[in-house]
This record gives sequence, structure tokens and C-alpha cells, in this order.
Amino acid sequence: MTAIQLPKAVQELLENNKKQTTDREELIRSGGYLPPSEELLIDAIVALSMGKNILLKGPTGAGKTKFAETLSSLFERPMYSVNCSVDLDAESLMGFKTLAYEEEKQTIQFVPGPVTNAMKQGTFLYIDEINMAKPETLPLINGVLDYRRTITNPFTNEIVTAVEGFGVIAAINEGYIGTVPLNEALKNRFIVIDVPYIQGEQLEQLIADTTNLADKQLIERFVTLSNDLITAVSQGKLAEDAASIRALLDACDLSTYLPPKRAILRSIVDKLDEDREKAFVENLADTLF
Repeated sequence: MTAIQLPKAVQELLENNKKQTTDREELIRSGGYLPPSEELLIDAIVALSMGKNILLKGPTGAGKTKFAETLSSLFERPMYSVNCSVDLDAESLMGFKTLAYEEEKQTIQFVPGPVTNAMKQGTFLYIDEINMAKPETLPLINGVLDYRRTITNPFTNEIVTAVEGFGVIAAINEGYIGTVPLNEALKNRFIVIDVPYIQGEQLEQLIADTTNLADKQLIERFVTLSNDLITAVSQGKLAEDAASIRALLDACDLSTYLPPKRAILRSIVDKLDEDREKAFVENLADTLF
């Protein structure tokens, strides 16, 4: 696989061991995601720079998409996205044919899809919830994910070979309804990076940087709420959705205009299915707010 040339800022992040931690965090934060540990970012950068594909694995709302966007920003490369579902087909990946007019004559043109665009332009391809796709769909891009970096477009018969700079980032939520286990042939094409929830001081910083909430005391209480929710999920008392960092950030935003408990109700509680879980989260909110 072709290695990706690293931008100067990323080279400094990897090579300059004397660089201050605060400077590194500022660089990371500029991409919108502050990972739970710097090793996660370093490992992802090293894998992508060597031409490897990476698979971000973790609970919903842990920041996998933001992680991918940050990597795209650090490498200074745009990112085409594929959102997987049971309806994903070859056209969703490669593109489709459509009628067009040239000098008043009707012609058939091919509109390239995200895989084709990313390969030809040398950008990143982000495949979200890759285990939501039907097992028979993804083998189409096996050649894209291995050393060949090549695919035959089934609609044009064109052989597409990725240009320098092309890289693949995928994300997976395991154990959800509608997901299927990745087959070994597909999984073996990725370097797997486990993305846990952001907690503690890093979550405080994320709330301060990405939401309208400025009240330090409220921010600290939301961080405590997040920790309690994560603990409850690990104990099997709540579904993973309850501890979504994305939902927590929504609650923080709403709490700048609404009472915190009502913000939590709209952003977290009402998304849960079981009354028992709703009551549990409401009780946590009552103790903190």
C-alpha cells in the first residue's frame, strides 16, 4: 500500500518528543476531537501514514465520527462518507448512471459515488457503521481495502486504482439491532482501534470547546452525570445509548436556555425505550441538579 505523506504539523506531533503536551492538545482539539489518550491518535496516524485501513470500534456517541473528521483535518485531506444500512448497494458505493443532455442530445453519464471519488482524488473514505451493511455488499470493495487498492466499476467496467493519499477509515458499533458480525476476511483488512468514552478533564474541555455552556459548576455536574451513566452501562443497568457523549453535549447546549433536568429529559431520557431506564437516569439527574 502507498504511504501517505504527513503534513508538517502531524510530523511534529509524532517526531518532536520535547513538544509540550498543551501544544499537542491544542493541535488535536483543532480538529474537533480530544481523544481519551494521545496513544489513540498517534496509533491512528501511524497506521494511516503507512497506508493501512483503520477500524474505529466503540459505543455509540463515543466520538468515532469526530475522530475520523479530526484525522481528515490533521492530514489536510477531505473525506467522502458512506453511511451503511441494509439498503446499501453497489450504486451507493460506486455511483450511478443518469440521463443528461449535451448540445441538445440525450446522453448517459456516470455520476461517481464516494468510493470512486475518494480513490480518484486521493482523499479519505469514511465507512460509518460498516456492520450495518448486508454481508453480500461489502465484498465488492475487498480489492479497495487490500494492497491492490483497485476495483472494477460494475457500471462502467472501468478499472479504478487509488491515487496517492487515499485511505480508509471505518467505524463499527457492535451488538446493535440490525448489525451483523464482520467476516474475518473483511476485518483482517483493518487495524482496529478501540475508542472508549471521553471522561474527566477531557470531557470538561470538550464541553467547554464545543457547546454554549460556560458555567463551570454545571459543566462539572454534567461530567459527573456522564461518569455515572457510563458506570451504569458497564453494570448492565442502562443501554449504551444512555451514555452517548453526543447526547450529553446536546443536553449541555440546551441547558444554557432550559433547566438542566429538562435538557437531560429531551436529550437523553426520552431516547430510551424502557421506563426502568428512564427512571434511573431521571433519578441521577435529580441528585445532581
